[in-house]
Amino acid sequence: MAQDHDHGGDEEHGSELSEMQLRVRALETVLAEKGYVDPAALDVMIEAFETKIGPHIGARVVAKAWSDPAFKEALIADATQAVQTLGLINRVGDHLIAVENTPTLHNMIVCTLCSCYPWEVLGLPPVWYKSAPYRSRAVSDPRGVLADFGLTLPGETQIRVWDSTAETRFIVLPMRPAGTEGWGEDKLAALVTRDSMIGTGLPKDPKAVG
Repeated sequence: MAQDHDHGGDEEHGSELSEMQLRVRALETVLAEKGYVDPAALDVMIEAFETKIGPHIGARVVAKAWSDPAFKEALIADATQAVQTLGLINRVGDHLIAVENTPTLHNMIVCTLCSCYPWEVLGLPPVWYKSAPYRSRAVSDPRGVLADFGLTLPGETQIRVWDSTAETRFIVLPMRPAGTEGWGEDKLAALVTRDSMIGTGLPKDPKAVG
């Protein structure tokens, strides 16, 4: 949703804004006044991040794959094309690859060279994804990294690490939680977390979501 750049009423509702929101608004005002940014263009960018890109988009993709076998097959075969059939934007080159978790295989995404990330389906990368310890240890000690995230996998589960590049990005298709038979896509999407699509976490417990 576009932001209102006339902040004349901020004093009345100032208590509703966090410190970070106030700082962002102040920076936005200064940049606009100096002519560095076009407020209208900024609104378009903000709306895109709120509605057209982000982890809620990836959650829709995963939920669709969980509930539609034909879509799941298409996603694994060509994730870029499959995502586009849902009317979702995709400018991550032409190489978005979906990798599926199974009871014997767990996938995990990293970018060892920088921080390439499928931001259009997962949103902005978390700080830890860009950190040197994650980027190095994810390759050398993936099981240890997962343990740091509170995810302990059975010893017999194979862990496969996928290294993103500027041309190729990955999204993990986590396993559908048990006990979700008959659930609609919206309810399924509520179970999908950003970390489960990176491979450093699992979907939410259906009992916790209800």
